Amino acid sequence: MASLAQWVDGIRPRTLPIALAPVIAGIAAANHVDESPSWPAMIGALVVALALVAGVNYANDYSDGIRGTDDNRVGPQRLVGSGAASPGAVRTAAIIAFLIAAVAGVWLSLATHWWLILVGAVCILAAWFYTGGSRPYGYAGFGEIAVFVFFGLVAVCGTQLVVGGRIDSVGVGIAIAIGSFASAILVTNNLRDIDSDRENGKNTLAVRLGPVNARRYHACLLMGALVCLALFNLISLHSLWGWLFVLAAPLLIKQARFVMRERSPAAMPPMLERTVKGALLTNLLFVIGIVLSQTLS
Repeated sequence: MASLAQWVDGIRPRTLPIALAPVIAGIAAANHVDESPSWPAMIGALVVALALVAGVNYANDYSDGIRGTDDNRVGPQRLVGSGAASPGAVRTAAIIAFLIAAVAGVWLSLATHWWLILVGAVCILAAWFYTGGSRPYGYAGFGEIAVFVFFGLVAVCGTQLVVGGRIDSVGVGIAIAIGSFASAILVTNNLRDIDSDRENGKNTLAVRLGPVNARRYHACLLMGALVCLALFNLISLHSLWGWLFVLAAPLLIKQARFVMRERSPAAMPPMLERTVKGALLTNLLFVIGIVLSQTLS
């Protein structure tokens, strides 16, 4: 029977910044359009994001585990794949997490825009069918697109909408950059598991592109996100504070160069954590720049 620590590890805490970053960015973008954003909506958006990440991670653990995809993985062992927990227990954990996200999401939607209930339903379905169902789209190489859409565009713009009341170019610009960072994180993750995924018929984008082109794609996503933030600052923000994110650029450039140079899947686990930290730092610095540009202008 899995211990509490194993269940917590099953949430994959190192991936939680993927959920936190777009919500924080969305709150900053909301503050840009409304100087008195809704605090209850902020908390609700955080609950939805964290619960969705926990749900998708448990769902992936369950679906990959019953398929045998995680039997010979390079990264940390999963609950089902390692035999620490039964598939049914992990599936139940995923359902509970999705229910928490659904309850918080319905409350947010009814308090702001009812049609967001439909968006939330699509998010949960996308989370489940990433690796679940008879034809999971994560096994066909569409994971990066889904991550870009749901952890970038939907998460940032949705947070800005429920917290600040509307979406503007600030939210969209940040969403594109954060979606690119999230996709880069997934590419790093899939590079780590590229050999076992190929053997088990999990044709992620890394498998389809091959290790060399996948590394190039990873670098393009990181650099593209930086360019997106720079263009956004030049076109929309017009503030010196908006360039704070440049302080984190050397970390991302170093990360991209290391991933390009290091060809061993076994070297990817620490690179995954560094990519997450670098992306989170860049996002936080940019958010701080937005806030300072407003308060000191």
